[in-house]
Amino acid sequence: MPDINVGAQIFDLVFHPSHSTVYTGLLTGEVKAFTYDEQGNHENKFSIRPSKKSCRGLTMSESGDKLWAVGKGKALYTIDTATGEISETRKAAHDVAINRVKRLTPNLLSTGDDDGVVKLWDPRKPDAVRTYTHHFDFISDFLWLEDKKHLVCTSGDGTLSVLDVRSKRTDPFAQSEDQEDELLSVVAIKGGQKLVVGTQLGILSIFNRKSGYGDCVDRIPGHPHSVDALCNLPSSYPSAHSTILTGSSDGLLRAVQLLPTKLLGVVADHGEFPIERIAVDLGGEGRWVGSAGHEEVLKLTDLREVFEDEDKDSDAEEDGKDEAEEEVEGQDGSKENSEVEATKVKASEGKAQNQDSDTDSDSDDEEGDGIGETEKDSDKEDKDSADEQEQDSSDEEVQTSRKRKKKKEQDPFQIAKRKKGRNEIDAEPSFFADL
Repeated sequence: MPDINVGAQIFDLVFHPSHSTVYTGLLTGEVKAFTYDEQGNHENKFSIRPSKKSCRGLTMSESGDKLWAVGKGKALYTIDTATGEISETRKAAHDVAINRVKRLTPNLLSTGDDDGVVKLWDPRKPDAVRTYTHHFDFISDFLWLEDKKHLVCTSGDGTLSVLDVRSKRTDPFAQSEDQEDELLSVVAIKGGQKLVVGTQLGILSIFNRKSGYGDCVDRIPGHPHSVDALCNLPSSYPSAHSTILTGSSDGLLRAVQLLPTKLLGVVADHGEFPIERIAVDLGGEGRWVGSAGHEEVLKLTDLREVFEDEDKDSDAEEDGKDEAEEEVEGQDGSKENSEVEATKVKASEGKAQNQDSDTDSDSDDEEGDGIGETEKDSDKEDKDSADEQEQDSSDEEVQTSRKRKKKKEQDPFQIAKRKKGRNEIDAEPSFFADL
């Protein structure tokens, strides 16, 4: 699909849960909506400017009828997606600029600002339901765990915290130790049992919920620059429970399989522009992945084309290996058959020659008068020994050919399998060039 030119840098994007519509929050403070189709055509649905200051975060209701926007203006705006107009404004929702917003339940929102303050909001009430102040640097991302009603927050102060929204306490349910790096993004894998956190140094930190949130259980290097955005792959794809999409400041959108770790490929390339946000349409189960960087365009990439091409390439490689193996086996079989036939021909020729020598000796016996019985016996013994030698040689050749048939030649197309390390990434050398 052609890139959608929005006219300004994109800070955040969100897809409609059921329609082919994408909403973008821009540096200019505008919120623009675009519709698209499978043929790559798109058009501007509406454009609204709630604030003159930048729009940093967007989130949408479960039905898609409301859109919430936050930004540098410190206010929380509610936009009606049907009319494209502002239906409600909460001014001074935070004391400083708001960095992130996320819908948790139909009647609960969360916002995080540049000072690390997290607030919970009920859209039916004018004031915040609860305020958390345990972080001291900007809130970079939110993750909602539906099974436990927990809100996971990542912060620039290097810690990850978990909030139990059912509790009335204002301290976190759990908070990790200082990871000595800015935590920029978070996503869940393995059915929500493990959390993947992107960091400023390009390392993916793995947290295990069963082991607690005190510290990460694994660290996966490989990205040459910071991992600013993370997203899950639609569940219809193989290994979707352990495969994520990563947006890095080097401008590459990658598909990475974790545990075991493997780089599946590059999904999109933004050139020299860092990737700020990525999302998959239709509630994360669609075919289009949207990625936004600093180049004032929204890039929509068809996941089907990316992963189907990889599947076709792998199938073609396997077919090529099978054909090569069949060809080698066919050559071996024809060679062995020709050797056996040559052995049989030699044996038949030897028998024919022996028969000719027998007829000649018989005619000589009839013509000559001085040949005795001893000479006939010696000729017969010589003939028998010659036949035995000929038969032995033919048996040896047949046995040799059988041995060759049993022996399998080494397949030149067979790649030797190598045991991978625990966190080793199968990638091109250029992937680690900047480490």
